[in-house]
Amino acid sequence: QVQLVESGGGLVQAGGSLRLSCTTSVRTFPTYAMGWFRQAPGKEREFVGVINRSGSTYYADSVKGRFTVSRDNAKNTVYLQMNSLKPEDTAVYYCAASPFGTQSMEIYGKSGPYDYWGQGTQVTVSS
Repeated sequence: QVQLVESGGGLVQAGGSLRLSCTTSVRTFPTYAMGWFRQAPGKEREFVGVINRSGSTYYADSVKGRFTVSRDNAKNTVYLQMNSLKPEDTAVYYCAASPFGTQSMEIYGKSGPYDYWGQGTQVTVSS
C-alpha cells in the first residue's frame, strides 16, 4: 500500500518560513509528479505547487515567488519551502503523487491526475 507522510507543519509568525516534507513509499518515485495542495477551514482544497519528473515546477499565483517545491529522488521525498508566510496561508497542507506525465503543467493544478494523497499537516500563520 502506497503511503505519503507529510511533516514539518506548525505555528509560525507572519513573515516567517517553514519547510514541509513528504516522504512516500511509491516504488517508482522518480517517475511521479508530486504536488502540494492545501485546505483552509470552510474552504475547498486548492492547488499550491507541483514538481514533475523532470524537475519542472508550476505554482498557484497566490504563492508564486514565496513557495518553492523541490524533490530528492534518492530519499523518495518532496519538499515545500514556504517563505514570507501570511495568515491566509493557514491551512492543512497535503502532498499528492501523480503517475501522469505531461508537459502541460497546469493539468497538475487539479486533483484528478493524483492517485495518492497524504494525511496532511497543519500550518498556522499568526498575524
